[in-house]
Amino acid sequence: MKILYLENIRMPTDRAHGIQIMKTCEALSRLGVEVELVVPTRENNIKKDPFLYYKVENNFTIKKIYSPDLVRFGKTGGIVQYIFFSFASLFYALNQKADIFYSRDELPIWFLGFFNKKVFWEVHNGKWNFLVSSLMKRCAGVVAISGGIKNFFKDKGVLEEKIIVAPDAVDIDDFYLNIKKEEARDRVKLPKNKKIVMYTGHLFEWKGADTIGQVAKNFSNDYLFVFVGGTEKHIEDFKKRHLFDNKILMVGQKSHEEIPLYLKSADVLVIPNSAKEDVSRLYTSPMKLFEYMASGTPIIASDLPSIREILDDDGAVFFKSDDSESLTKAIKKVFDNQTLADKMASISRENSKNYSWDKRAEKINSFLLKNGI
Repeated sequence: MKILYLENIRMPTDRAHGIQIMKTCEALSRLGVEVELVVPTRENNIKKDPFLYYKVENNFTIKKIYSPDLVRFGKTGGIVQYIFFSFASLFYALNQKADIFYSRDELPIWFLGFFNKKVFWEVHNGKWNFLVSSLMKRCAGVVAISGGIKNFFKDKGVLEEKIIVAPDAVDIDDFYLNIKKEEARDRVKLPKNKKIVMYTGHLFEWKGADTIGQVAKNFSNDYLFVFVGGTEKHIEDFKKRHLFDNKILMVGQKSHEEIPLYLKSADVLVIPNSAKEDVSRLYTSPMKLFEYMASGTPIIASDLPSIREILDDDGAVFFKSDDSESLTKAIKKVFDNQTLADKMASISRENSKNYSWDKRAEKINSFLLKNGI
């Protein structure tokens, strides 16, 4: 079976979706599937080969097709670029002998649906418009990253058998490091005499990182709140809001291969997603969640349906999202009960084995074979 994976993405990218796409292609290829990832030619400050940048096996091909890089001209430029790539990828795909056409983007596979091609859409948010409604009639199947997304489309009348839930995943062995916390802190230059509360990822509002920033003032100088990630602009904005507190440390973006060391160096990891947006409350499947679980470090998480799909009370301490007082209590609960913290971390670590990229690929591959061939 050959899969043509069409994706309007700058490749490589420092955004999490780049890792997710490359890992999916790698894992499908390990199953004997022939995978070709089709992406646009776009300006890129990252010059490294994608396979080396993401440290994935070179077991699939990447095809770059011409597309004018207009994203720098704002939203309008981004829309024009997306439409151009969708047409370009359509013409390329029609001249390829592929069994399955797969994408996280609606437009390329919507076009292909008019040519009776077997198209599958991987969905990362709940949305409904003319394009989506039309695509649902033409696509062979939907790969939803959460049960919330599946329920959304079921409520819109999409047949349940047409949808599979395949949450994001993790390279388990890469994230469980057999070293002491003190060594990890040495390697990432974090202090050994602090109780470290850590968040990794972007600083978008719906990610909820501001809630962590708000609680730092509730703790003594024995604590350090470490933020790993965020764009330069978001970091600067965050600093203006919270860096009056010397208990907050922003280390900026780090390569994906460095993240396991940071997770190992923490005493507790926080998933602070906000309940203010449906994408966070119902639909997301955060890659950081699975990385946290695999790291063997205790987890504190927002009490949201999207997070509860993966975590339960045995594997994490939950707090009311967007509530700094509730988060403060959760952090104190973990630090005040080491036995509880160790037990939760062990359970989450064991549960992470259900969310490897290989297992995810096996599930997707079975679905494609059932619905597409």
